[in-house]
Amino acid sequence: MTFQPVTALLLSLLLVSLNSHFALAGKRRVHITDDLDDVFDDEEDDAWREWGKKPAPSFPPSDFSKLDPAQIQDEMINRHAGPVIGFVKLRLGPRRTPDMVAEFSMKWTQVLRTGAVGVRFMGVDLNTIMFNLESIKDLEELKEFVLDQSEAYEIKMGDQFFRRPGDPPLDEVTERLHGEKGKADNADPEEIDRNVKTEL
Repeated sequence: MTFQPVTALLLSLLLVSLNSHFALAGKRRVHITDDLDDVFDDEEDDAWREWGKKPAPSFPPSDFSKLDPAQIQDEMINRHAGPVIGFVKLRLGPRRTPDMVAEFSMKWTQVLRTGAVGVRFMGVDLNTIMFNLESIKDLEELKEFVLDQSEAYEIKMGDQFFRRPGDPPLDEVTERLHGEKGKADNADPEEIDRNVKTEL
């Protein structure tokens, strides 16, 4: 019994000494001299120096007669603000249902929105999906994503077509399929067209 008060006294003295040690450590000051001539600061890179500066305005060329149509379209795209509408033509051959096309549209929209690309896909017919791209700045990412999909064949925006390297234009593939199917079935081309162009 006589050891309990002694033990309690020793423990309380230990706690007080530890507490005072930590309190003094927080009040210590570190002195930094103002003489920093020999210090070399190379942490800033070019991106840091340019941060916050407004980009220099780029003006369109004053004479469009010297440009070819592709360069004029590039200039128009660079100056474009607002949504862009285009179409994705799906691969010909496999039979699709309207539900399958709607599923492609929904899946592509969700995946690209997860990647912060503002786009919405909607099925038009069994071989065409329309997209509404909120900003032309995301066009490259959209093209890369869509052309990676096995169901997609080409993208059409205005007069421009984008497809995988080496793929022939869709019109040639369609004519070849019509020729093969017409020879095999002796079917009327208008009947084939009606089947391909079924709207959703």
